[in-house]
Amino acid sequence: MTLNDFIKTYDVPGAVILLEGKRNVLEEDKEKLRNLGKILTLKTQYILFRSGNADGSDYYFSQGVSAIDSMRLQVITPYTSHRKKYNVAGDTISLDDINMLNEPEAVYQSKMNKKTNKLVDQYVSGDRNRYSIKAAYIIRDTIKVLGTDSIPPATFGIFYDDLEKPKSGGTGHTMNVCEKNNIELISQDVWFDWLKEQ
Repeated sequence: MTLNDFIKTYDVPGAVILLEGKRNVLEEDKEKLRNLGKILTLKTQYILFRSGNADGSDYYFSQGVSAIDSMRLQVITPYTSHRKKYNVAGDTISLDDINMLNEPEAVYQSKMNKKTNKLVDQYVSGDRNRYSIKAAYIIRDTIKVLGTDSIPPATFGIFYDDLEKPKSGGTGHTMNVCEKNNIELISQDVWFDWLKEQ
């Protein structure tokens, strides 16, 4: 898929594109993430970009988008005060504002993550402690893909992954949710070439 193919297919009203990935970003790649955010925002007009406000990939992609138009950037956070001083999005939605009892599919798919599946029910039931808050990050990742009754689902995912340990951790969970729900995704092995087209 070329950048032009992507734009022709996905720059349509209602499109929501995930821009996210690993916290650890190679020094030589940081500017590439920022540049992709800028290029996509400049070359498209309809896409809403969605991220999780995490350190690393999320932050660098978000810096690129917000440098052009922060109103086209939406972040979904695990709790209201999450990395507030680094949040550059025009729209922020916190899990604190979502009634998870009304989102059974998001809860179900969050439990696909084996490391936190037992903590998900605890979190959803309102039992918040230093252990159950770990589930909030995975639930946040699931909702970024599926949306809720008031948040539209993602239509495509662009990721910065760890190519030596692909699809691991929270990024891997998000990618797996995309695949389970037939949402196409790419990682830097594709989009690095987009930057060369510029």
